[in-house]
Amino acid sequence: MDLKVSDIGEKELVKYIVDNCKDIVFDDAAITPISQNKELISTSDMLIQSKHFPKNMSYFQMGFKAVTVNVSDLAAMGAKPLGFLLSIAIPKDILVSDFKQIIEGVLKACKFYNIPLIGGDTNEADEIIISGTALGLNDKETSLRKDGYSKGDLICITGEIGLAALGFNLDDDSIYVKKALEAVAKLNEGIILKENGATSATDITDGLASELYEISKDSYGMMIYEDKIPISEEYKRISKSLNLNYLDLILHVGEDFELLFTISEENLELIKDKLDFIVIGEINDSGKIEITLNSGKVCGISSKGYNHFK
Repeated sequence: MDLKVSDIGEKELVKYIVDNCKDIVFDDAAITPISQNKELISTSDMLIQSKHFPKNMSYFQMGFKAVTVNVSDLAAMGAKPLGFLLSIAIPKDILVSDFKQIIEGVLKACKFYNIPLIGGDTNEADEIIISGTALGLNDKETSLRKDGYSKGDLICITGEIGLAALGFNLDDDSIYVKKALEAVAKLNEGIILKENGATSATDITDGLASELYEISKDSYGMMIYEDKIPISEEYKRISKSLNLNYLDLILHVGEDFELLFTISEENLELIKDKLDFIVIGEINDSGKIEITLNSGKVCGISSKGYNHFK
């Protein structure tokens, strides 16, 4: 009996495509040499209203997010933005004023990230679908990749995580909801990391656990520590009131658009005055991805994260 795509999920579908196309670079974005000393960094993300836009998200915020999710991939590669392509499909009965708000969000984000809108396409659909393509530039062979780390490198994040995950379950004006509706890509941070010796990076879109597995490679392991991850008592209290496990939110939901990166202790000194970051663990040779809880208990981390088709 043939399997349905829901039986295997998005990551297996992507793996099938990659395995059958020798030209694809399996990273946050594609890398294409365009001259003797430059490479083009390109990425594309599609957002569907019923899947990716919370009901309390404004049309303006939808447009801004469509740019952010793509720029976040450029950030993970340490690329400088070059241009943005926008393809948008909308219902024919959407108000013109609402459509203009989406475009205002796109343009505001493009200005914020200093990435010009250079083209795109429009079409009709039963719901809002926004597909963006972001282009960036790097010097040849300088792009941050997912797997450049060594044993002993530190595992770090560029800011607090799990805020958006909690915000998706709230309807107020808290920082959690703001993070869920108005996340910002860490573009400048990615460039700083690339220029100061970071050994790998990826953006946290599907949850910390999922991204740890995304950067994992044979013969290496990772240990992170609960007491190194910023988790406020308020966060724990609100999670409990919603019958949610706070660690599950932090590890398995995502949408923070912070960067997960690795760096040697020596190079850590180079970035400490240039950007905010939090050391949460280290690379080892255990072959496992684990967390040391506050109790001292060591637990394996599952790879589950946000997964289309599941």
